[in-house]
Amino acid sequence: MAVILCYGDSNTHGTAPLRQLGDARRWPPGQRWPDALAAGLGLGHHVLAEGLPGRTTVHDDPVEGGMRNGLTVLPAILHSHKPVDLLILMLGTNDLKHRFSVTAFEIARSVERLALLARAEIAVPDILLVAPAPVREIGVLRDVFAGAEPRQVGLAGHLSDAAKRLGCGFVAAGDTVAVAPEDGVHWDAEAHRAFGEVMARHVADRLP
Repeated sequence: MAVILCYGDSNTHGTAPLRQLGDARRWPPGQRWPDALAAGLGLGHHVLAEGLPGRTTVHDDPVEGGMRNGLTVLPAILHSHKPVDLLILMLGTNDLKHRFSVTAFEIARSVERLALLARAEIAVPDILLVAPAPVREIGVLRDVFAGAEPRQVGLAGHLSDAAKRLGCGFVAAGDTVAVAPEDGVHWDAEAHRAFGEVMARHVADRLP
Protein backbone atom coordinates (compact mmCIF):
# COMPACT_ATOMS: atom_id res chain seq x y z
CA MET A 1 0.00 0.00 0.00
CA ALA A 2 1.41 3.37 -1.05
CA VAL A 3 1.06 6.34 1.30
CA ILE A 4 0.55 9.69 -0.44
CA LEU A 5 0.78 12.84 1.68
CA CYS A 6 -0.85 15.99 0.29
CA TYR A 7 0.72 19.03 1.98
CA GLY A 8 -1.00 22.30 1.17
CA ASP A 9 -3.23 25.15 2.19
CA SER A 10 -6.96 25.85 2.12
CA ASN A 11 -7.54 24.24 -1.27
CA THR A 12 -6.07 21.00 0.05
CA HIS A 13 -8.15 21.49 3.22
CA GLY A 14 -11.25 21.78 1.04
CA THR A 15 -12.26 25.33 1.93
CA ALA A 16 -15.25 26.42 -0.14
CA PRO A 17 -15.23 29.83 -1.87
CA LEU A 18 -15.76 32.54 0.74
CA ARG A 19 -19.00 34.50 0.65
CA GLN A 20 -17.69 36.86 3.30
CA LEU A 21 -14.60 37.21 5.47
CA GLY A 22 -14.63 34.61 8.20
CA ASP A 23 -16.72 32.16 6.20
CA ALA A 24 -15.66 28.69 7.38
CA ARG A 25 -17.53 26.49 4.90
CA ARG A 26 -15.67 23.37 3.79
CA TRP A 27 -16.54 20.88 1.10
CA PRO A 28 -17.61 17.62 2.77
CA PRO A 29 -15.53 14.45 2.68
CA GLY A 30 -15.62 12.94 -0.78
CA GLN A 31 -15.79 16.34 -2.49
CA ARG A 32 -12.21 17.47 -1.82
CA TRP A 33 -9.45 16.87 -4.35
CA PRO A 34 -7.41 14.50 -2.13
CA ASP A 35 -10.53 12.34 -1.83
CA ALA A 36 -10.98 12.39 -5.61
CA LEU A 37 -7.31 11.43 -5.91
CA ALA A 38 -7.85 8.49 -3.56
CA ALA A 39 -10.92 7.37 -5.50
CA GLY A 40 -8.98 7.54 -8.76
CA LEU A 41 -6.13 5.45 -7.37
CA GLY A 42 -8.49 2.83 -5.98
CA LEU A 43 -8.04 0.44 -3.10
CA GLY A 44 -4.56 -0.35 -1.89
CA HIS A 45 -3.38 3.25 -1.50
CA HIS A 46 -3.69 5.65 1.42
CA VAL A 47 -4.07 9.37 0.69
CA LEU A 48 -3.49 11.77 3.59
CA ALA A 49 -4.69 15.38 3.33
CA GLU A 50 -2.66 17.87 5.39
CA GLY A 51 -4.16 21.16 4.30
CA LEU A 52 -4.19 24.24 6.54
CA PRO A 53 -6.02 27.42 5.47
CA GLY A 54 -3.56 30.28 5.25
CA ARG A 55 -0.46 28.06 5.18
CA THR A 56 2.54 29.71 3.53
CA THR A 57 5.76 28.16 2.28
CA VAL A 58 8.26 29.62 4.77
CA HIS A 59 6.63 32.71 6.30
CA ASP A 60 5.17 33.32 9.73
CA ASP A 61 1.88 35.20 9.34
CA PRO A 62 1.79 38.28 11.61
CA VAL A 63 -1.93 38.77 10.98
CA GLU A 64 -3.45 35.28 11.10
CA GLY A 65 -0.82 33.51 13.23
CA GLY A 66 -1.72 29.89 13.93
CA MET A 67 1.47 28.09 12.82
CA ARG A 68 0.92 28.99 9.15
CA ASN A 69 4.63 28.61 8.32
CA GLY A 70 4.82 25.45 6.22
CA LEU A 71 8.54 25.01 6.82
CA THR A 72 8.15 24.94 10.59
CA VAL A 73 5.65 22.10 10.85
CA LEU A 74 6.59 19.96 7.84
CA PRO A 75 9.13 17.73 9.66
CA ALA A 76 6.63 16.80 12.38
CA ILE A 77 3.95 16.01 9.82
CA LEU A 78 6.31 13.88 7.74
CA HIS A 79 7.47 11.86 10.71
CA SER A 80 3.99 11.45 12.14
CA HIS A 81 2.85 9.77 8.91
CA LYS A 82 5.99 7.90 7.81
CA PRO A 83 6.70 5.84 5.89
CA VAL A 84 5.45 8.14 3.13
CA ASP A 85 5.91 7.03 -0.47
CA LEU A 86 5.03 10.30 -2.20
CA LEU A 87 4.83 13.88 -0.94
CA ILE A 88 2.65 16.29 -2.92
CA LEU A 89 3.57 19.92 -2.24
CA MET A 90 1.01 22.52 -3.31
CA LEU A 91 1.84 25.79 -1.61
CA GLY A 92 2.51 29.37 -2.66
CA THR A 93 -0.94 30.92 -2.93
CA ASN A 94 -0.82 32.55 0.49
CA ASP A 95 2.68 33.88 -0.18
CA LEU A 96 0.95 36.13 -2.73
CA LYS A 97 -0.85 38.06 -0.01
CA HIS A 98 0.09 41.74 0.01
CA ARG A 99 1.61 41.48 3.49
CA PHE A 100 4.43 39.20 2.26
CA SER A 101 5.29 41.05 -0.98
CA VAL A 102 7.42 38.28 -2.47
CA THR A 103 8.02 37.48 -6.12
CA ALA A 104 7.08 34.37 -8.09
CA PHE A 105 10.74 33.38 -8.21
CA GLU A 106 11.04 33.67 -4.42
CA ILE A 107 7.91 31.58 -3.92
CA ALA A 108 9.31 28.84 -6.14
CA ARG A 109 12.60 28.92 -4.24
CA SER A 110 10.65 28.59 -0.99
CA VAL A 111 8.81 25.52 -2.29
CA GLU A 112 12.18 24.12 -3.34
CA ARG A 113 13.41 24.63 0.21
CA LEU A 114 10.46 22.59 1.49
CA ALA A 115 11.33 19.77 -0.88
CA LEU A 116 14.97 19.83 0.21
CA LEU A 117 13.90 19.73 3.85
CA ALA A 118 11.68 16.72 3.20
CA ARG A 119 14.63 14.91 1.63
CA ALA A 120 16.96 15.90 4.45
CA GLU A 121 14.55 14.37 6.94
CA ILE A 122 14.86 11.07 5.00
CA ALA A 123 11.12 10.69 5.33
CA VAL A 124 9.97 10.49 1.71
CA PRO A 125 11.56 9.01 -1.45
CA ASP A 126 9.55 10.93 -4.05
CA ILE A 127 8.06 14.42 -4.32
CA LEU A 128 5.55 16.00 -6.68
CA LEU A 129 5.48 19.81 -6.89
CA VAL A 130 2.20 21.47 -7.85
CA ALA A 131 1.93 25.06 -9.04
CA PRO A 132 -1.25 26.52 -7.51
CA ALA A 133 -4.04 27.73 -9.78
CA PRO A 134 -3.50 31.46 -10.42
CA VAL A 135 -5.40 33.75 -8.08
CA ARG A 136 -7.57 36.64 -9.21
CA GLU A 137 -7.98 39.98 -7.45
CA ILE A 138 -11.75 39.77 -7.19
CA GLY A 139 -14.46 39.13 -4.65
CA VAL A 140 -14.13 38.86 -0.91
CA LEU A 141 -10.34 38.47 -0.81
CA ARG A 142 -9.35 41.09 -3.37
CA ASP A 143 -7.80 43.41 -0.75
CA VAL A 144 -5.93 40.57 0.97
CA PHE A 145 -4.34 39.62 -2.36
CA ALA A 146 -3.86 43.14 -3.72
CA GLY A 147 -1.12 43.07 -6.35
CA ALA A 148 -1.04 39.27 -6.51
CA GLU A 149 -1.86 38.92 -10.19
CA PRO A 150 1.29 40.60 -11.49
CA ARG A 151 3.46 39.05 -8.74
CA GLN A 152 2.40 35.50 -9.64
CA VAL A 153 3.44 35.79 -13.30
CA GLY A 154 5.96 33.06 -14.08
CA LEU A 155 5.33 31.00 -10.93
CA ALA A 156 4.47 27.79 -12.77
CA GLY A 157 7.61 28.10 -14.90
CA HIS A 158 9.84 28.69 -11.89
CA LEU A 159 8.32 25.71 -10.08
CA SER A 160 8.77 23.54 -13.16
CA ASP A 161 12.44 24.53 -13.26
CA ALA A 162 12.78 23.69 -9.55
CA ALA A 163 11.21 20.28 -10.13
CA LYS A 164 13.71 19.55 -12.89
CA ARG A 165 16.65 20.54 -10.66
CA LEU A 166 15.40 18.31 -7.87
CA GLY A 167 14.25 15.39 -9.99
CA CYS A 168 10.68 15.83 -8.74
CA GLY A 169 7.41 15.53 -10.60
CA PHE A 170 5.54 18.67 -11.60
CA VAL A 171 1.90 19.58 -12.24
CA ALA A 172 0.35 22.99 -12.94
CA ALA A 173 -3.07 23.10 -11.28
CA GLY A 174 -4.04 26.00 -13.51
CA ASP A 175 -4.02 23.67 -16.50
CA THR A 176 -7.07 21.95 -14.99
CA VAL A 177 -8.86 24.31 -12.62
CA ALA A 178 -9.65 27.99 -12.14
CA VAL A 179 -10.47 29.84 -8.93
CA ALA A 180 -14.06 30.73 -8.10
CA PRO A 181 -15.25 34.32 -8.69
CA GLU A 182 -16.60 34.65 -5.14
CA ASP A 183 -13.14 35.15 -3.67
CA GLY A 184 -10.56 34.62 -6.44
CA VAL A 185 -8.68 31.94 -4.49
CA HIS A 186 -10.73 28.85 -3.68
CA TRP A 187 -12.21 26.13 -5.89
CA ASP A 188 -15.74 24.96 -6.47
CA ALA A 189 -16.69 21.30 -6.04
CA GLU A 190 -16.34 20.50 -9.74
CA ALA A 191 -12.79 21.87 -9.74
CA HIS A 192 -11.89 19.63 -6.82
CA ARG A 193 -13.27 16.59 -8.64
CA ALA A 194 -11.49 17.40 -11.90
CA PHE A 195 -8.16 18.14 -10.23
CA GLY A 196 -8.30 14.99 -8.13
CA GLU A 197 -8.87 12.89 -11.25
CA VAL A 198 -5.92 14.51 -13.03
CA MET A 199 -3.71 14.04 -9.99
CA ALA A 200 -4.66 10.37 -9.80
CA ARG A 201 -3.13 9.84 -13.23
CA HIS A 202 0.05 11.72 -12.34
CA VAL A 203 0.43 9.92 -9.02
CA ALA A 204 -0.21 6.48 -10.53
CA ASP A 205 2.63 7.11 -12.98
CA ARG A 206 5.03 7.77 -10.10
CA LEU A 207 4.15 4.85 -7.85
CA PRO A 208 6.21 1.65 -8.09
